[in-house]
Amino acid sequence: MNFSMENLECTADYGQDTEINQTLHVARRNTSNCSVINLDDLKNLLRQGNVFSTVTSAQLFFTYFTPVIFTIGMIGNCLSLAVFLSKNMRKLSGSQYLAALSISDLMVLIFYVFTEWIKRGLPVLTGQVSASFLAHNGTCQILLYFQYISRFLSSWLLACFTVERYIGVCHPLKRRDICDPRASRRIILGMVVIGSIYCVYKPILSGVYEVGPNRVPICTGNPEYANTSYFLDSTFAAIITIFPFIILSILNIFIIRKLFIRNKHYRKIKIVTEESIIRLEFTIILLAISICFVTLNLPFFSVWCKIYWTYHNDLEDGSLAGGESHHLGDALFITRTIFYVNYCINFFLYSVTGAYFRNELRHLFLKKEKYNKHDRRYSANSRSNTHTTPQSWV
Repeated sequence: MNFSMENLECTADYGQDTEINQTLHVARRNTSNCSVINLDDLKNLLRQGNVFSTVTSAQLFFTYFTPVIFTIGMIGNCLSLAVFLSKNMRKLSGSQYLAALSISDLMVLIFYVFTEWIKRGLPVLTGQVSASFLAHNGTCQILLYFQYISRFLSSWLLACFTVERYIGVCHPLKRRDICDPRASRRIILGMVVIGSIYCVYKPILSGVYEVGPNRVPICTGNPEYANTSYFLDSTFAAIITIFPFIILSILNIFIIRKLFIRNKHYRKIKIVTEESIIRLEFTIILLAISICFVTLNLPFFSVWCKIYWTYHNDLEDGSLAGGESHHLGDALFITRTIFYVNYCINFFLYSVTGAYFRNELRHLFLKKEKYNKHDRRYSANSRSNTHTTPQSWV
């Protein structure tokens, strides 16, 4: 039998490769220790969803830590959203991006992290093979659509914020035209429109199909368009990982370089305003988020690429070598969990790097009179300092 990677579904969700690893051991037992696994048998096993021969420590790590990440992320992003939409913060262009990023992270946590835990973590606790209530037409397509669009926005809103900070730091003369709240809202709306149009292919090419010898209904791609789905999903993977990585890495290098140069210059003339401090804090927040984004995404993406190339080469050779499958499957569970931290960590980064964020956060829990008193004092200081040096160094 001729084997081809084109006959296997591969998704930019990276997640179905976990099912490959989980089912290879079952497939090997069911083929009487043959060195070559029948592709049709393997495809049937793959399409049945989560099949657990034994529960590993990596699966337990994913099962127990993902709900913690989800809970912390929901609380943290809600608080962050409230801060960035507060009266003092929402006037800043950076707050527009970070508020939108908080919303997209909330969507990722609800539609992606939580549903993936239901499919991959809950069976470890309950012993059930799959979450059948998710396998309904309509529910399937809606979940996939919001999974894809929320992850698209989470990556590209950060990239847009990076471009905004790059212009503000490295091209200050253009800052007034580009780095204002109105322009930020237009850019955010544009990204939402682009993501909504681009990700519409996923629900169109997906549905609930009965697969495997037991005819188990699962939410998966339409087999008739497997090659098209594979190409589009691979493109999606590159769009939400590789391209943002490149943008963040290059522009942040320029930002850091410019900050060092300007810091030396403005220390001598001692121009420090409240506006410049706020903009500097936004820049530091950006650098912290960018570093965490790359650090937390890279292991998951690397393991996924390793799995893809391993099985691609094995299938081209006409057999599936399972020597590495167990270790790669465990690595994918662990790196997947680490990847999820990306959607709950921003609140802590804001709190550590942003003094104004901490102040606004405290005001959320203060009495209204105290807040109004501080608000008037804060606004007066801001107006005074802004008029002093309208073109601050950050």
